[in-house]
Amino acid sequence: MKNIIFNGLFVSVLLLSLGSCTKDFEEINTNPNAPTEAPASNVLAFAIQDHAANVYDSWGLMDEPATYSGQIAKTAYVDESRYQFRDGTVENNWTYVSRELKNLELVKMQAREQGNANMEAASTIFQTFIWQYATDRWRDLPFTTALQGDEGVILQEYSTQEEIYPELLNRLKTAADLLNQGSIDELGSGDILFSGDLDKWKKFANSLRLRVAIRISGIAPDLARANIEEIAGNPTQYPVMESNDDNAFVWWPGTQPYYEPWADALLARVDYGSSATMINTLKDLADPRLAVYAKPAISDGQYRGAVVGLADANTPNPNTISNIGARFADDRAGFTPFMRASEVQFILAEAALNGWNVGVSAQEAYEAGVRLSLEENEISASAISAYLAGNGKWDNSKTTLYLQKWISLFKNGHEAWAETRRTDIPLMSAAPGSPYPGHNRPPFRYPYPTSETTLNGANSAPFVAEVEDYFWGKKMWWDTRANVN
Repeated sequence: MKNIIFNGLFVSVLLLSLGSCTKDFEEINTNPNAPTEAPASNVLAFAIQDHAANVYDSWGLMDEPATYSGQIAKTAYVDESRYQFRDGTVENNWTYVSRELKNLELVKMQAREQGNANMEAASTIFQTFIWQYATDRWRDLPFTTALQGDEGVILQEYSTQEEIYPELLNRLKTAADLLNQGSIDELGSGDILFSGDLDKWKKFANSLRLRVAIRISGIAPDLARANIEEIAGNPTQYPVMESNDDNAFVWWPGTQPYYEPWADALLARVDYGSSATMINTLKDLADPRLAVYAKPAISDGQYRGAVVGLADANTPNPNTISNIGARFADDRAGFTPFMRASEVQFILAEAALNGWNVGVSAQEAYEAGVRLSLEENEISASAISAYLAGNGKWDNSKTTLYLQKWISLFKNGHEAWAETRRTDIPLMSAAPGSPYPGHNRPPFRYPYPTSETTLNGANSAPFVAEVEDYFWGKKMWWDTRANVN
């Protein structure tokens, strides 16, 4: 499936002949020894693997979102962490999203034709997951008319994030309801995320709906509350991730070419290290995850992070900085995290703090979230109890809640970046080596690719005009922070 042909601009992907020519041509040119339709299960596998391999790797995640969020830092080749982007990388990210979304659209179409409700639901869920990633990275983008290249819609009109987010909530609810129909149709071996476990797909759908809803809780509280309370009020119909067994992780085989992307990058290079923001936060809290998230510096055995985005003259010697911990960096058969059960508990804790009815108190959900994160990182039960009674103790504040959520999101820099843009916790300044003076925060957004300005200029121009210095300008819809630029 690596040889799928695609083009950008959210246009069209040709999967063997999931899109066909004329009836007569097919009849004349049928070759019984060559398949003419890619099985939906195979295409689902491709989309999941492609997203994990190319959006959660060094280029798609580590160089930029993970540094923008203050989770990791660069000690060499620091350009991207100080916002000196590469046009090719931006274009590639747009292309990956384009082909994954289109592939999943074709899976949905085939599933509907075949009456496979479970495959339709799974492809809808993962496609919606990617749509949220895309809008959180670029804000406004082709959406309503996207993926219609097969129908002759080549130049895509843009939709605003204000239009996109409510539709994401609708799609996730629809997918969950499809799974609740009780269909016995199987997803096949292509389900490399949950191995055909439909209960886990249900939990993923509803947990994602919580994520989407809480993201807009500061700007559209009524819509967010309605979705969150509906899920929390009916756990039988809308179950969510409850344990680390439910985590949406891609586990890599560890054989070439299917290496876990972080390990594949880090085992051969030393230009990525722990950030000062992460190390100092964990040290201040005496957090037991410190020794899991980071390694002691080679020079003196101390835990020390690097400031994100320094100028070349100030870049530290890599031997003086803590490298990323073995659990996250050394195992080519490791994991790519899309969503965790701990995140669900932090969402419920925030909703409870808002006064919403979620069937659990803010303290109970917060403590469950911290516990799940520590358990995931193999912290002992006694150390967990001590932490929750000590520096990790609940204090009824969103500051503490947001900080613990940010810590728990390690290795998912996309979500960590979104959360820091939404909450300003931990508080970070723009990279000191940035070539764009006058900004007091890390990027609000990601640059649009050149292809959108050159090939789809009429549609993209009004939205490109709202961008300042490629990374700033108009904030995300859900970014309600004041006095940031």
